[in-house]
Amino acid sequence: MFKRLSIPTPFQVGPVNAYISGRTIVDPGPDSEESWSTMLDELEKRDLSPTDIEQILVTHPHPDHFGLARRFRDDGARVFASPATSRIIENFEGRLAYEQSFFVDCFERHGMARSTAETVTELPEVYLEYSPSCETDRLLEEGEKLTVAGETVRARDAAGHAPGELVFEYEHAGDEEAIVGDQILPDITPNPLLQPPAEEGDPRPRVLPAFNDSLDRLRGREYDRVLPGHREVIDRPSERIGEIRESHDERTENVLELVDGKTTAMDVMEGLFGDLPLTEYFPGMSEAVGHLDVLERRSEVQRSERGGVVVYERT
Repeated sequence: MFKRLSIPTPFQVGPVNAYISGRTIVDPGPDSEESWSTMLDELEKRDLSPTDIEQILVTHPHPDHFGLARRFRDDGARVFASPATSRIIENFEGRLAYEQSFFVDCFERHGMARSTAETVTELPEVYLEYSPSCETDRLLEEGEKLTVAGETVRARDAAGHAPGELVFEYEHAGDEEAIVGDQILPDITPNPLLQPPAEEGDPRPRVLPAFNDSLDRLRGREYDRVLPGHREVIDRPSERIGEIRESHDERTENVLELVDGKTTAMDVMEGLFGDLPLTEYFPGMSEAVGHLDVLERRSEVQRSERGGVVVYERT
């Protein structure tokens, strides 16, 4: 039903997969001239132009997935996303400023020098060039149906890897398939990045526990095939989900071994990865804090504050 379009990105992850069926595109890619040129070539192969596209579906609010949505909307397409994704992509610059403010304080409280935290949180500003804000025309809730090329597609909540992440499931040639964004990748273990609260003052989302729960729900759906946001189609998704969960569980145990007395997330990150370049500090801290969140939920560690710094101890 859906055909893959490999769209180039300027990011380390490499090309992103957009998917097209009829006059609907899922995750059109980042807003760059190279990406747009590739998209135009793919449309021309199908005797289509941007004005022929009627629907843009967004799995999650990361620049490599939604960036071109506004160009299509300016040409008449309607943009569909979850409420949480919509809030972010409608003011991406404002969302980034909020994240920067939150994580400078958050990382300092988890043991990082404030000057380092300020530098680390400034780095994502490069993404603004590729992710112009885009209004949403329809909000998709869990289980909501929409029509694509005459067939029924259902939106499923898969929040975990990113706020408001959706997968789009459908039947094709008797098989159950789904477009899964970055929830399940064929040879990369997704690292859910830390997220600020949806509203200031709310608790920080525990993204890795939520991601693990989401994977367990997706495995329970027993899809025959899933179409990921990067690289090749996954023909045995339940098996691949099991591999990802096993990888995360192994890392969680590694983190537990690093908790020795009163331990900060910064201590854990350095224990896991040694000397990281500043460009890798955000994903590194996301792993450290994420696995500590898992251990805290399991009651294997407890969190407290010492002089304004969050520390973890084994229970």
